[in-house]
Formats: sequence, structure tokens, C-alpha cells
Amino acid sequence: MRPLRDDFGMSDMADMDTASAPADIGAVPRHFHRRLGFVIAGGILIFDQLFKYLVTYPLQLASHGRHGIEITSFFNLTWTENRGVSMGFFYAETDVMRWVLVAMTLGIATFVGFWLWRERARDDAIALALVLGGAIGNIIDRARLGYVIDYADLHIGEWRPFLIFNLADAAITIGVLILLARALLLREKTAAKESR
Repeated sequence: MRPLRDDFGMSDMADMDTASAPADIGAVPRHFHRRLGFVIAGGILIFDQLFKYLVTYPLQLASHGRHGIEITSFFNLTWTENRGVSMGFFYAETDVMRWVLVAMTLGIATFVGFWLWRERARDDAIALALVLGGAIGNIIDRARLGYVIDYADLHIGEWRPFLIFNLADAAITIGVLILLARALLLREKTAAKESR
């Protein structure tokens, strides 16, 4: 009978898919991270659309003018119709440009969805879920309305460190920052190991 470990101390099961056989007792199957990711993406999408509904209909934010509704001394709800993508880039002035943006962002969201489906690391799956949920929320707006509803106006006096944004934008930004931070940390760990 063959031993379960070879001379290098590696388990025979190490190359098997973690969904069918975790390499150790504490391992979480890949399909759990996948499920968690899609649940988080769905939650972001639902809350994003709910907040947009609230500012559009019950609050009728568009009728409040350019200063909107003051929540605190540094945060207002201010209606903005964003016809571009993140940070107002690629402004869609025509209907053709609008659908080009929809197609482009749908392609990116599809890529992120496939990446999430294959991702094994929990933290990366969560970050990808934030990006996916936010992207789909903004795609729905752009396809349905021709623009993305933005409402979150964070400011210090008249200075605004960010453009007016929404929950989907925040989720995308946080997700991308997590992915970048993890990539940099993993690169540093790899470089440290190789230098030993």
C-alpha cells in the first residue's frame, strides 16, 4: 500500500480539485468561495438598486437641486446622472456610445464572473464579488436609463475628494483596491522567499 505522503511531504491529494477533496481537514472547498462570492455580488446588486430606487422615487432627489439633501456637514445626497464610466471617463454623448459602454462594461463583468467562478482564494473571491455586483448594478442603470444614478456626495466644505458616486461605484473601488493590495503583498512575499 502506497503512503499518503511522498518524499517531499506533499499529499497525494494536493493536485485534486478542492471541491471534491480538500487537501487538509481545515481546507474550505472552492465551491464554497464561489457560492459566497455570488451571494455577495447579488447582495451588492440588490442594495445598489434599492438605494437608487429610494433616491429616485420616495426621496425624489432630482427635484432637490444641485445641493441635494444634507445628511451631515460632510455628506449630502445629491442627484447626478453619470453618462460616463468611473470618474466620468468615456462620456457617452450619443445613443451609440451609450450601448458601446454597456457592451464594454458587460464584457468586463463577464470576465470578472468567470474569474470569480474559478477563484480559489476567499479574499480574492470577495473582492471579485464586490466588483461584479457593482458592475452589474451600473450596467442595469445605463441599459435602462442611458445613465448611471449617482447620489453619494462626500465633501469637506466645498472640497470634494471624490466625484459623486453610488454604492456600486464604492463596491467596485473597494474590490479593485483589495485585489491590488493582495497582488502586491503576494508579490512581496514571493520576492522575500526567493531572496532567501
